[in-house]
Amino acid sequence: MRKIMENNRKWVADKLNEDPDYFNKLALGQEPRYLFIGCSDSRVPSSAITGTGPGEMFVHRNIANLVVHTDMNLLSVLQYAVEVLKVKDIIVCGHYGCGGVAAAAGNKQYGLIDNWLRNIKDVIRQHEREVMSIYDEEARLRRMVELNVIEQVHNLSKTSIIQNAMLSDNPPRLYGLVYDIKEGLLRDLKVDVQGFKRYEHIYSVIEEPASLSV
Repeated sequence: MRKIMENNRKWVADKLNEDPDYFNKLALGQEPRYLFIGCSDSRVPSSAITGTGPGEMFVHRNIANLVVHTDMNLLSVLQYAVEVLKVKDIIVCGHYGCGGVAAAAGNKQYGLIDNWLRNIKDVIRQHEREVMSIYDEEARLRRMVELNVIEQVHNLSKTSIIQNAMLSDNPPRLYGLVYDIKEGLLRDLKVDVQGFKRYEHIYSVIEEPASLSV
């Protein structure tokens, strides 16, 4: 921890040297433009790879950058970012070489995390024909990373939080990105969010909750 504390003091000194009022301004509140939903992998630092600083990006990270509809943590972050912070852009960012995707592609048991990885296996099932037609393992895993990001962006579209936000005057824009660790570059997958509207009759919900009959 000594290194962590020393780095912190150096960072504070550098910031104050640039702007003596830096932390006073930061303490006034946050108005981030972006919500970043990324993988927990330590090689994918959200602020560093996007060139954003403190106060510019709200962040949620989990194994394999999943948007799971029963994940109260993710949904709480999403609701706060959209309804309170009014973020303009929501990014789902995966990365090539993702261990979670690779684990989901196999059939080994890892313990508790298997239940989480099941969500990625569902993505593989949905795209089984395409995935299994790629014989090179590295290329197949890279494509699985991309398909996972695309499906997580679509999962965002299914949430009532995003559906309600889309009815507002300034709805957030949704993006799917992949980070290439070997190159350091981000790739925009240009996810067709509008095209997903063909499933509106299945996933759309009204803003006022309807009563359920059991």
